[in-house]
Amino acid sequence: MLNIMLSGCCGSMGRAVTAFADSRDDIKITAGIDREQKTAYEILSGLVGAEMCIRDRPFSFSGKVDAIIDFSSPAALPGLLEYAVESKTPAVIATTGLGEAHIALIYEAAKNIPIFFSANMSLGINLLCELAKAAARVLGNTYDIEIVETHHAQKTDAPSGTALMLADAISSELERKPYYEYDRHLRRTKRPHDEIGIHSIRGGTAVGEHEIIFAGYNETIKLSHCAQSKELFVAGAVNAAKFIQNKEPGLYGMSDMIDRKDAKK
Repeated sequence: MLNIMLSGCCGSMGRAVTAFADSRDDIKITAGIDREQKTAYEILSGLVGAEMCIRDRPFSFSGKVDAIIDFSSPAALPGLLEYAVESKTPAVIATTGLGEAHIALIYEAAKNIPIFFSANMSLGINLLCELAKAAARVLGNTYDIEIVETHHAQKTDAPSGTALMLADAISSELERKPYYEYDRHLRRTKRPHDEIGIHSIRGGTAVGEHEIIFAGYNETIKLSHCAQSKELFVAGAVNAAKFIQNKEPGLYGMSDMIDRKDAKK
């Protein structure tokens, strides 16, 4: 049984993780962390996961868990990492909208505990990332590159962490490092080649769609991924929590889990 502390337990992803755990007999949400502790009890009242110990911050939980899964917010990350390091608890960081200072905290914490960090927990998205890198090696120096991402109306950060992950992957394969263009509406010039346009669409209940466009002379190549359920990301986060059990301190990502020698066929 894998005992989990779930940070951001009453958010949409937190509720999805709780429901997922409710359907499994090998994982248990032992502790839920949410700044609105009373609200968390009300929201989770219909799930078995409501039996979890719910606290407003990690240090107010006195028990022991096997791993932390974080689907909260950037503001909650510093305290969570402090708790993880002090309690020597492996952590899966799946929160998006993180800035450079947050990333630096993750790297620092990974010196003391195993941390799994990915902007997207989907195997398909990480495959898309590898395909985009391959396309960039062949096309990137002569084709214009654009990224379009679509998410539900409740998503607060833009562009998505996944869109930036894809842009960074593409950029790593280009001879000249591009800059990211998020807004062209005030510019009255031709599109320069050394940029990657990143566009965000928000509306409805879209789980997540990402499209990469390589636009060349008389042809356009598109790579895309469409997530159809939040359970896709939940399963990835739970698998990541299992993966980092008993690992040495360090920073791990989806490629480590995919490439592990003991991966099931």
